[in-house]
Amino acid sequence: MRIAVAATAAALLGVLATAAPAEAHTTLTSSDPAKGATVAAPAQIRLTYADPVRFPGVVLLDAKGGHHEAGKASAVDNHVTQQVGGALAPGVYTVGWRVVAEDGHPVTGEYKFTVKGGGSPSATQTAPAGSASSAPASPAAEPVRHTSSAGWWWIGLVVIVLGVIGGALALLRRRSAGGRA
Repeated sequence: MRIAVAATAAALLGVLATAAPAEAHTTLTSSDPAKGATVAAPAQIRLTYADPVRFPGVVLLDAKGGHHEAGKASAVDNHVTQQVGGALAPGVYTVGWRVVAEDGHPVTGEYKFTVKGGGSPSATQTAPAGSASSAPASPAAEPVRHTSSAGWWWIGLVVIVLGVIGGALALLRRRSAGGRA
């Protein structure tokens, strides 16, 4: 009995210890311009993730759906940079992104920022009461909600572990019943 319990515990520990890296999807930790920020027209979009990423894709869309990116996004470790194509007119812009995490799963998300209008940026800006003021250059963005099959994987793991435990118990019952006869 002790051997079966120890073997089951060792198998469970081995499966759980190797499962953590497989579920290590990354998240966007900061961006420049930041989510919800009001900024002067940026020359580039810079995204920072919790872990290194590969195969980045970034789009910069105006309110009418027009693209404003120049060239392809580049990734170095956990940083992705996308150059902006031309001067941005005042208005709301959406940054949409897709990267591949170290575990091979694609992770996507988007956020909005506003390009302020008129003249050069002033050292101090006053915002009307009740509105948001300019955000710092790179506060943490909200974690990305992504969908994956991770929930099914855990259910499968539980079924396998319960099967191993049930098999061990059945084997023990047979041995103890065979010893009594």
